[in-house]
Amino acid sequence: MTMFTVGYFVGSLARASINRKLALALTRLAPPELALREIPIGDLPLYSYDYDADYPPPARALKDAIAAVDAVLFVTPEYNRSIPGALKNAIDWASRPWGKNSFTRKPSAVIGTSPGKIGTAVGQQHLRSIMAFCNSPLFNAIEAYIQFEPGLIGDDGEVTNKSTAEFLRNYLAEFHAYITRVYTALPRGGG
Repeated sequence: MTMFTVGYFVGSLARASINRKLALALTRLAPPELALREIPIGDLPLYSYDYDADYPPPARALKDAIAAVDAVLFVTPEYNRSIPGALKNAIDWASRPWGKNSFTRKPSAVIGTSPGKIGTAVGQQHLRSIMAFCNSPLFNAIEAYIQFEPGLIGDDGEVTNKSTAEFLRNYLAEFHAYITRVYTALPRGGG
């Protein structure tokens, strides 16, 4: 099997974020063919096209980090039935300036957790719409809306519920298969 590196974004900037716990769990549950590493977004200033001619260092680092991975994974909460502002800001930086969109033809997936029963579903739909505009091939099935309950994921990323752990393992295995299909249909370096 082909090895892929996946850069993941945690949509919440909070240190104690349950989505950060979910991201840690995913790194523990990933198959050996997927190497997951975080692409940090907390140091980015607010995007403005005034910066397009000379990106600040955190924005250049963001674009370099995306260029260095094979695919991206968004692990995000839902804020006000959409995505967090910090995540939208990161996407704006990465997709600009015009003609230098870092997400073009880069496979992506979305997952999130919330205490609520719909587990980030509406926010994920907004994110899928944004990423479709960014020309990122989207992993649309399996959808993953995780209802977070106290103790579901430990601070070390250990998932305590066996069926949830198995679901997440399967999600990552299917994402690996999807990345493989994308690069079979759209070889890298193609126009």
